[in-house]
Order: sequence, then structure tokens, then C-alpha cells
Amino acid sequence: MLAGVPLVRFLNVLMSSDAQKLMIGLPKGSLEEATLQLFARAGFPVVKSSRSYRPSFDDAALDGRFIRAQEVARYVEHGFFDCGLTGQDWVHENAADVVEVCELIYSRASAQKSRWVLCVPEASPIKTAKDLAGKTIATELVETTRRWFKKQGVECTVEFSWGATEVKVPELADAIVDITETGSSLIANKLRIVDTLLSTTTVLIANKAAWANPVKRAKIEQIALMLKGALAAQHMVGLKFNLPRKSLDAIAAALPALRNPTVSSLSNNDWVAVETIIDARQSREFIPTLKAQGAEGIVEYPINKLVY
Repeated sequence: MLAGVPLVRFLNVLMSSDAQKLMIGLPKGSLEEATLQLFARAGFPVVKSSRSYRPSFDDAALDGRFIRAQEVARYVEHGFFDCGLTGQDWVHENAADVVEVCELIYSRASAQKSRWVLCVPEASPIKTAKDLAGKTIATELVETTRRWFKKQGVECTVEFSWGATEVKVPELADAIVDITETGSSLIANKLRIVDTLLSTTTVLIANKAAWANPVKRAKIEQIALMLKGALAAQHMVGLKFNLPRKSLDAIAAALPALRNPTVSSLSNNDWVAVETIIDARQSREFIPTLKAQGAEGIVEYPINKLVY
């Protein structure tokens, strides 16, 4: 490494040519808006016109395209993209030979993993997967579903669904395999879960050749670090306040701190300044406790990134 040259600047110098630009596959569709927001919080704002599939980055080392999440893993494997964001389910569906750099648990609806589940109508007599022998299952996740039923020792017909899969049963299919985050859509359509095929979340994946390239790998790792930091910070806030020294032990015991709080002496030795990071939902309970213990100058502030 060059002495005195920051890592990020060093990477950008090395990647100044088009050949060394990092090509990123970004998911178009349901994950698109959440991904744009995440990249912005991570310090990589992405500009995209409504009719363009080519994003604009303020980092000269980056280039990319928007493409359906179902296809990202295939294009990363084949080398058109150096890295990309997609679901673990689509990596599995395409049997893509890629490097999974990190999980990024976010979606359009919640901050939890989604599940692909086998469902039937509430009134269906089907109780287990084996009851579907000789039956028809509709799903968008065809190959994964076929492999799953083969593992269960069940012979059935798995057909591709172009969407609105919930309405296919019972007239067009005997069961469906569909993705759910909260289960509300299944309940609304009077469906019952028989089994879970797999859990999935968004992942950052890399092409193996790009991962073996020291410059590209360093840039991918930089992006991963910042994306994870942005996700870790999304429900956290910073909190700082002045506190009578005599109340410090009581507050320290009650403090829902991420790490030990930072405590600094003030010019008045009877007081200390305290700073910490807590879950935003806990502050509404903790701030009144602080006030009751004599704290003053209580400030809550948002944070963009939290890197462990």
C-alpha cells in the first residue's frame, strides 16, 4: 500500500480505467426502491431515470445495470457483473456458482427473512407434502421446488406461475409454493401453510474471477462494509447527555447500550458527559428515566452507519 494514501483513494486510482470498473447488478422490481435507499444511506447514491436501466454513480469506480433479481445471479456467475444484489432463493434456483459476500436483511416490507412455503386452501384435505403425489403445484421457484419434492420422495407436476400465484388454487393447481414475509397475503387468500421449503434474504454476491482480483475484491468488500453499516444503523440512534456523577452507576446499570457508554469528565467534577447508541424504540422509555435521575442537555440524534 502507498504510504499516506487513504485506501478508498488508492482503490479509485487503480480502478480509473473502464476495464477495472466494478460492474454491479442491481435488482429491478420489488427490491428496487429499498436498494436505492440502502445505497444512499451507505454513501453510494444511485441516480436512475424512470426509463433507464443504467444507473449513475457518483463513484467513478462503479458501473452497473438494473435487472430482475431472478437473473442477477446468472449474470454474476457468467461475468457480465462483477457483483450484484439478489435473493438467496434465486442463487439457489439458478444453482449459480458465485461467492456469497454477505447477507443484507432488508426488503420492501420488513427487516426479516422471507420464506418460500408450500400452501393449500384452508379447507384442503392435504396435510403433508406426501399427500401431493400425482398433484400439480404452481410456483415461480420451479427448479428449487422440483428438487425439494424429489428429496421428499414425492412425484408431482411443478409448473411455472407468472404471478398471482395465490389465486391458482384450487381450480388451476392443487397447491402453490409462494414467498411470504408476514403471511398476511396468505391469510387474506385463505391459504394454509403445509411446509417451508427455504428461508431467504437479499445477499451481495460476487463473480469468482472478480473476487480473485485484489482490486475488485477490495472494492466489493468496501461496499459490503458500508451496506452492512447502513443496515445496522437503521433502527439505532445516538444519545448524549450530562449527568450528575452520583447518578452514573444507576444509569449505567439501566442503560440499554450497544457497548459500554463513553463517559467524560466535565469542568464541574460533580457532573459527567455520557454518550451511547441505543435502539430508537428504547429511547422513549429511557429518556424519562434520565430526566428523573437529573440528566440535562439530553440530545438524541440519528446515525447513518454503524460498523461493528
